[in-house]
Amino acid sequence: MTPPKLTRLELQIMEALWSQGALSIREIQEVFPEKDRPAYSTVQTTVYRLEGKKALKRLRKIGNAHIFEAVVSRDAARGKLIDDLLSLFGGRTQPVMANLVESGKLTLDDVQETEELLRRLARKDKLR
Repeated sequence: MTPPKLTRLELQIMEALWSQGALSIREIQEVFPEKDRPAYSTVQTTVYRLEGKKALKRLRKIGNAHIFEAVVSRDAARGKLIDDLLSLFGGRTQPVMANLVESGKLTLDDVQETEELLRRLARKDKLR
């Protein structure tokens, strides 16, 4: 199943579930910093939209509160975001990488970690 496209608020809600596990809507709302906290009804509406997108599901009901958990993984959501970004550049990674280098957001450590990942992937391919 292809992960759904998520808005910024949806990603913030998913992040709460990924980092803290199953939560009620009130608990999700309370994860937000107090000064930037969306209204309960905003979180509730967004949680129900995420449920409709099959990004999360209801686990159980405790009193009047439904408890939700993430169905889509953090890695799957991250991959979808990156795929969407790359589609803006015709699938080419070079413009994105060039921007990261020019802005100083891609460090030598990042490059070395990526090189190591590529070596591990190459070794796995040889074993197949």
